[in-house]
Amino acid sequence: MNNDFSKVIDGCLKHDPVAQRELYRFFAPKMMAVCRRYVPDVETAKDVLQEGFVTLFDKIGSYKGDGSFEGWVRRIFVNKALMQLRKNDALKFSDDIALAETIDNPRCNTIEDIQVEELMKLINALPQGFRTVFNLYVIEGFDHSEISKMLKISEGTSRSQLSRARTWLLERIKRNE
Repeated sequence: MNNDFSKVIDGCLKHDPVAQRELYRFFAPKMMAVCRRYVPDVETAKDVLQEGFVTLFDKIGSYKGDGSFEGWVRRIFVNKALMQLRKNDALKFSDDIALAETIDNPRCNTIEDIQVEELMKLINALPQGFRTVFNLYVIEGFDHSEISKMLKISEGTSRSQLSRARTWLLERIKRNE
């Protein structure tokens, strides 16, 4: 982390509104994208973004400098988005199974050719449970053990939801060929 950013963090620790505004300007677009991956409704995602910044400014003193500051910030926003989903019971999965089903995932040769915008639209169209696990595993990089704890589901359910999300996406991509 460069010296200028350290000054911004120090300013935020002192509740300096100029430093808070600078931190907000830097992270708001990135964190809004994180919020939208989990909460596709724009207005609700804005609420999650706002709550995330309130938490960030309140808890910034707990950042110890271990690891990336952006990673620490991202985790706050992922957790806020998951809390929003929990509040609306959006994380109730249709299948709570102990072991993941074995689902054949036929490879689609055109997956490399799909445009990012098209793929993001498809990901946002995933059923909520599939999308949440897919985002946590594929985009955020959490493992199934971490996801199971975050979502209060079994590891098998996490694996199953991911497998089904991949199958769902591949089927939609094939339809668009």
